[in-house]
Amino acid sequence: MNISSFDDLLQAARQQIEPQRLLFVFTRADLPADATLAQRERFKDGQGGALVPIMCVDKTPDELHTFADLAEESRQFGQEWHVVFATAMSGNGGLVPSSSAAEMPLQRMVEAIKAGNLGTLIPFDQQGQSLTLG
Repeated sequence: MNISSFDDLLQAARQQIEPQRLLFVFTRADLPADATLAQRERFKDGQGGALVPIMCVDKTPDELHTFADLAEESRQFGQEWHVVFATAMSGNGGLVPSSSAAEMPLQRMVEAIKAGNLGTLIPFDQQGQSLTLG
């Protein structure tokens, strides 16, 4: 299935044989302290920079009905974000993975984002549309 929106992700998660837990890492665009003047100018124009993880959460597909639900919950933490990365954990034997089981995979997601290894993660913009980064 082609995931072009958050709704597609929810639909795909709900169609899996085993129950799923969705993992999300919210990021904001930032510049390193040693950025050059040219990099700062590009960043000011909305280009460049690096995506920095600022918060993460895990949810079952039944806990989310729309992207607006996730975005509204994120606003409660008072952190402005630009891109949210998503992936899924599959359950086993009909059991949904627990939140505690999601802790290490979420940490690996954070580390992968910091390292720029985004291969298996799906990025979404603030409207819930998937992005192509690169």
